[in-house]
Amino acid sequence: MNSEEIQHFAIALKEGKTLLYPTDTVWGIGCDATNSSAVSKIYKIKQRAESKSLIILVDSFQMLSDYVENIPEKAIEELEKATKPTTIIYNNPKGLAKNCIASGHTIAIRIVQNDFCKALLKEFRKPIVSTSANISREPTPKSFSEISATILDSVDYIVNLQQEIVATASSRILKIVDDKVEVIRD
Repeated sequence: MNSEEIQHFAIALKEGKTLLYPTDTVWGIGCDATNSSAVSKIYKIKQRAESKSLIILVDSFQMLSDYVENIPEKAIEELEKATKPTTIIYNNPKGLAKNCIASGHTIAIRIVQNDFCKALLKEFRKPIVSTSANISREPTPKSFSEISATILDSVDYIVNLQQEIVATASSRILKIVDDKVEVIRD
């Protein structure tokens, strides 16, 4: 994907648009994680209650520190030794749309490894929502070809990249509590 296409998608995100895009795990529906109107669109597309939390993508520890009050040392250790995409639930997020944040004032964030996502985040300079490309309570599609017509018709833009790849799993989700690692999803 060339830099003009990346710029096009970054502009769309700045305009509050939604994207269907490949991630380092499954295909995601995304938007600007700091724009509550855009986040509301994601909940509407997924037919999901806003009380359910979302995963946020960032491109680096630096970007992570811009949106989390305190990054536990244990989280850094876990991310540095991770062999597969790992999402961590953090306390006290800041600067994100309120409807991204879970009721316990937590947020699930993953530092991406996918080249497209990294390039998009670098160009956009803000975090992006990443939720699986399915209607709530329906199976998570493992490839682009499994994404329902409802989802395809609901998003503003579809990234024409890696559509043939089949995902093997969603990210691992961890929560750090009092310096202990709790596995939410492995």
